[in-house]
Amino acid sequence: MGKKKRRPRRQFTPEFKAEIVELCRRGDRTVHQVVKDFDLTYSAVAHWIEQAYPDPDAPTGPTREALTLAEKTELTALRQENARLKQDVEILKRATAFFAKETR
Repeated sequence: MGKKKRRPRRQFTPEFKAEIVELCRRGDRTVHQVVKDFDLTYSAVAHWIEQAYPDPDAPTGPTREALTLAEKTELTALRQENARLKQDVEILKRATAFFAKETR
């Protein structure tokens, strides 16, 4: 059984990669259809999509929407507020336990 012949490594322009990512993101075709239509590898296209949308908090998949700067800023602020509120709750729990012991 013979090995599959490897095709030569190809290089693509950033513009071409951006077009492919946009085709996948639009949702008109699946990633597999784009891969087949343009004779690309799935892993390469998936990598390009990951490079275009590197936000780890975004939903996964080729059709995910990138967060806008305003959304990222709001998300950061909400996470900070959430952390502060969790600390406040912990402090109140400890204070409640302390004063419960004092009143006995």
